[in-house]
Amino acid sequence: MTEMEAVRSRHSVRKYQDKRIEKEQIKCLEKKIEELNEEGNIHLQFIEDSASTFSKLFNKSVGLGSAPSVIACVGPDDDTLDERIGYYGQKLVIYAQQLGLNTCWVGTFNRKKIPVEISDGERLVIAIAIGYGQTQGKQRKTKTADEVVIDLKEVPDWFHAGVEAALLAPTAINQQKFEIIYNENEEVEFKDLGGVLSKIDIGIVKCNFEIGVADYKSHYDNA
Repeated sequence: MTEMEAVRSRHSVRKYQDKRIEKEQIKCLEKKIEELNEEGNIHLQFIEDSASTFSKLFNKSVGLGSAPSVIACVGPDDDTLDERIGYYGQKLVIYAQQLGLNTCWVGTFNRKKIPVEISDGERLVIAIAIGYGQTQGKQRKTKTADEVVIDLKEVPDWFHAGVEAALLAPTAINQQKFEIIYNENEEVEFKDLGGVLSKIDIGIVKCNFEIGVADYKSHYDNA
């Protein structure tokens, strides 16, 4: 499965099988986390036993209490942390999909119960539930490209491919409060329109956009 295939097939999953993640997959996840932590100056942590992380009533009501494991998204606290967590966390989410695992970004969880290491100067931003879903989830309704891009007709084809992938990015309460701009210098800008966890969302959107562009160029270059 390519990254773009994973982007298309990946949906948020809240109900999980009563099954631990296989050891070989855990090794792959931990290796990927090590790479992403170094690249992004963050401190993602795979926690095999989610323990009481998803013990809140809301988590149980939507099924997240069944998630066997969790990824704690932590990093040195600065103004860029939320966006970096979104970007590199989504890289891990897509990789997990390629491994045959399911995930769900979770902003509301039991922060006092999650067994996470937080060093001085670090902050726990968000969590990602991970395991084998009871289903593969389903695609939510998304905005159209015209709703997130200004002057859509004046952009190159690779930009269209990036926007297509960006629209498949998960965002808090499916708000999709962002705009993608192709500026006069032929550069891409991402505009945060505000909202719940929107800085994290922008990072996730950027990650998906880059995957879409890379996928398009790989096909074009090989044509």
